[in-house]
Amino acid sequence: MKFQYYIPTKVLFGSGQLNRLHKQKLPGKKALIVISSGTSVKKFGYLARVQEQLDKAGVSYAVFDKILPNPIEAHVTEGAEFAKREGCEFVIGLGGGSIIDSAKAIAVMATNEGNIWDYIFGGTGGRKMPKNAPLPIIAITTTAGTGTEADPWAVITHQDRNEKIGFGYDATFPVLSIVDPELMLTVPEKLTAYQGFDALFHSTEGYLNKNTNPLNDMYALKAIALIGKYLPTAVKDGQNLEARENVALANTLSGMSESIGGCISEHAMEHPLSGHNPKLEHGAGLIMLCEAYYAYWAESGAVNQRMIDMAKALGKEDATKGEDFVAALHELIAQCGVDDLKMSDYGIRKDDLTMYTKAAFETMGGLFQADPAEMSFEDCLKIYEKSYQ
Repeated sequence: MKFQYYIPTKVLFGSGQLNRLHKQKLPGKKALIVISSGTSVKKFGYLARVQEQLDKAGVSYAVFDKILPNPIEAHVTEGAEFAKREGCEFVIGLGGGSIIDSAKAIAVMATNEGNIWDYIFGGTGGRKMPKNAPLPIIAITTTAGTGTEADPWAVITHQDRNEKIGFGYDATFPVLSIVDPELMLTVPEKLTAYQGFDALFHSTEGYLNKNTNPLNDMYALKAIALIGKYLPTAVKDGQNLEARENVALANTLSGMSESIGGCISEHAMEHPLSGHNPKLEHGAGLIMLCEAYYAYWAESGAVNQRMIDMAKALGKEDATKGEDFVAALHELIAQCGVDDLKMSDYGIRKDDLTMYTKAAFETMGGLFQADPAEMSFEDCLKIYEKSYQ
């Protein structure tokens, strides 16, 4: 019964909470607003609303709008240089997980020398600790997927090395996060599903993590239950605010689970897939892997009771064995209409699965160390092979 709990982020949760931004004590007089290279935050008026809130607060701003769905190191460097030139004192990430992750990385590099890869622990990263505190970070999430508004982590891809690696430490927690489900009503069906499953697996992995603790267990099981109950409705009826609110809550709870529990090897296995194939949505990659992945743990018997707990949280109240979670997961995937995903559709070749296995251990091998029992290279490769279509 020994654990550390540290989540220093102030979270404003609920419909309409964006309207309270101007009333908060903001950490500077000029903000860098980080958004995607797409059009949605402008098209749906979210950027204009944030700018209006900053105007009310007497805070000026500059906008950096180049972030990709799988954010890359080059744009972190460019964003940090832009923040320095503009004299920005804090960073606002407005968008989904990739945007907020990028905002965190930009905040670090706006105050430190070198390149973000100098500070990455894994792969070809330099494994340094930043000498200077990052700029303060505000997260305004428009999706429910990564939970990055409630954790310190940022996942960045090195565009020249196809390495996709998570990074973060205590100073990269947002100082303020706004989770306003009204900003999520416009997310398309497929992306709602992909993001929801990403949140689900943050919690299922956290619950199986050998370093879990009682607080993490509470957050994880609640998030799993909310996603099981509300994600199919949010996918099929995106304007259903109750469903959006509950999936958003599950997402924030999953971020808290990541902060005090953490992911295991499922995420290490997905990152090489989307790192080498940037058109692959992270959540879609996880869905492709998940049934074979959790079947492996069910067959191992290493976490049988915990898998039963997760099956019950997903609604299978009569669960008695680990395989019941896999069955409940299969049903949820079908209910959300994402049971037709194929790796081959994204250009992933079966001949390359050994390479992906090697990359999983090399770039995010630490997550294998958090697994509830040892997973060998051969076991990992078999999961890829069973998942391949």
